[in-house]
Amino acid sequence: MSTLSLLYKKEYKICDIPIRIPTMGEVMDNEDLFYSIVSTFTLSPIDLMVQLDDLGVDFEELKDYELFLMLFSALKEQDTSMVFGDLDFSKFEMVSNTKNQSVFFYDEENDIKIDKRFYLMASDFFRKLLGIKKDRRRPANKVTKKFMLERARVKLERQKNKNIAKESQNESLIIAMVNTEQFKYNFDEVKDLTIYQFNQCVKQIMHKVEYDNRMIGVYTGNIRS
Repeated sequence: MSTLSLLYKKEYKICDIPIRIPTMGEVMDNEDLFYSIVSTFTLSPIDLMVQLDDLGVDFEELKDYELFLMLFSALKEQDTSMVFGDLDFSKFEMVSNTKNQSVFFYDEENDIKIDKRFYLMASDFFRKLLGIKKDRRRPANKVTKKFMLERARVKLERQKNKNIAKESQNESLIIAMVNTEQFKYNFDEVKDLTIYQFNQCVKQIMHKVEYDNRMIGVYTGNIRS
């Protein structure tokens, strides 16, 4: 999936299923819902190690697609039109193919299948859309694994105990970008950018600022070239 393939698109098809690329205005209008939908496809077992451990599930043994099968039911209860348009997840039922031992979701009425192939392509697509990388960490041994779990649990408890209203994931970033010389859009214009276009702008500006700062360091003798 190249950069140009998404830069000017507002929709992208995976296995003949159209996926909308929302504008920043649409995302900001219902940010929690957007990231909840997307996270169903981008979360890995290591991201939910504490929750899985509480269920008696070893996050190291669980495959990404198996986690997706567990999380899929949440899509049935959400308004997914921002991302999936008219696709109705409530019509999908889990199906097991005894011939090849595969498990997938099928909408019999509309003859639509969401299987492992679709999941893998969709997860790559959403990570590309948001500019996030998959967490590929693996504990080296049981001691490390126990430490990772304990640390993640403490972090999760701290977040719960703060009891602070959830902040927007994009608001402060938009404010920072609009007040950055290299960013050519104002607050109103940002709303018309797709989330992919905005994230690419952020990425490019961060690279440029980092490069400029490095060059200043070289010229002033603080950094050796």
